[in-house]
Amino acid sequence: MNNPVLNVKSVSKDFGGIRALDEADLVVNDKEIVALIGPNGAGKTTFFNCITGIYTPTSGDVLIDPGAKGDALRINGKKPNIVTELGMARTFQNIRLFPSMTALENVMIGMHCRTKSAVWGAISRNKATRAEERAVVERSYELLKLVGLDEFVNELSSNMPYGKQRRLEIARALATDPFLLLLDEPAAGMNPQETLELEELINQIRELFQISIMLIEHDMKMVMSMSDRIYVLEYGRMIAEGTPQEIANNPAVIKAYLGEDDDA
Repeated sequence: MNNPVLNVKSVSKDFGGIRALDEADLVVNDKEIVALIGPNGAGKTTFFNCITGIYTPTSGDVLIDPGAKGDALRINGKKPNIVTELGMARTFQNIRLFPSMTALENVMIGMHCRTKSAVWGAISRNKATRAEERAVVERSYELLKLVGLDEFVNELSSNMPYGKQRRLEIARALATDPFLLLLDEPAAGMNPQETLELEELINQIRELFQISIMLIEHDMKMVMSMSDRIYVLEYGRMIAEGTPQEIANNPAVIKAYLGEDDDA
């Protein structure tokens, strides 16, 4: 069996006297799609922030193993840019694009962590720098085409439809060449047709790039359809883990979403 590419062990996060995460465990295996679900305020985005360097966990360990070779690296406390360089890329619940830049420029920004040209190269405009710049433009265009945005190449991101902006964030994240792609509510604000197309895109990304994907999502139809495994978070604690069928029939999950019957 492959070693996990992400292994989160007993991670807790306190904000003053409030415990937002309480010894949460989670594993993502190689080329697996894992969903993290739970009611609003359960701590899902806090969990993402803890594993991507925006927050430092109060306790516990976040371990990554990009090659799934059993050589895990502890990344607690590393800054977000370092986490990205190590191969974990994410999108956000609230879209964070550069509004005054084109779609192409937004994706090119994502490739910055993989470029080699130093300050002197940028000043001298030597042959290697020019070749790298051409490669960045070409690769960025390929990614835009992959997510269905080639017609928006020169469009300012702020002028793009909401659903297209969501796809642009995914393209920018892919530009960092991740081994694990983290999607925070990627279907938020989308209509049913857009959601179906997004599901197809995410499955395509896994197959094409041979990477793992983890998503936070409230659209249960989408989650149940595409996930290999699902984790359920409630009040900062993981209350269930399993296949979609196991989660759908789990009494603790049903209680978390629907509440208890007063007559029970």
